[in-house]
Amino acid sequence: MLKTDFPLFMIDGHAYICDMTSKRVAGPEIEKLIQLLAKVPGLGPRSARRAALHLIKKKEQLMTPLAGALAEAVEKVQVCSVCSNVDTQDPCSICKDPRRDDATIIVVEDVSDLWALERAAEMSVRYHILGGTLSPLDGVGPDDLNIRSLIDRIASGGIKELILAVNATVEGQTTAHYLTAQLETFDVKITRLAHGVPVGGELDYLDEGTLSAALRSRTLF
Repeated sequence: MLKTDFPLFMIDGHAYICDMTSKRVAGPEIEKLIQLLAKVPGLGPRSARRAALHLIKKKEQLMTPLAGALAEAVEKVQVCSVCSNVDTQDPCSICKDPRRDDATIIVVEDVSDLWALERAAEMSVRYHILGGTLSPLDGVGPDDLNIRSLIDRIASGGIKELILAVNATVEGQTTAHYLTAQLETFDVKITRLAHGVPVGGELDYLDEGTLSAALRSRTLF
């Protein structure tokens, strides 16, 4: 029996060695592009290959402008020193907007949560991004989040309401309880997003936890 580290395949009863190192289908630059694209959330290896191929086919219309936009973003994008949002200016455009309510701050876990709430266009207020949630199992403590800067913002005065818009997860609720305990000495109203039945949702398809939260958060009709 032929011994080898490479896989074998049979043709007409004869064994042939399949050297995978010789099966490169693209240059190292393209392979590097695929590997980097595969690290983007939502893109696996197969999707990354399709995306890379599409970029290559649309080099002038898409790939070149995208490369320019990425280079410009690397140079100009920065973290806001006030709320930890990402923007091309510091303070960010939200913190500098004079039309927003300075007395209300919405606390979120990540920038993506801020963007989601802004799409809803329900409130024109200020934000504070924690940068994650407390998770002792993952080694994430209060010092790893933007909690100190939040306390400093409230201590400076002028804040009347703090809306905790963290996710309805164990880590999110743990973080909310921790923040509430840290801010109990301040004269500020602390609220949280309502939990329960989503708009257009059908009760039969909801889990028990969502239904329980909806019953506890019931309001007058």
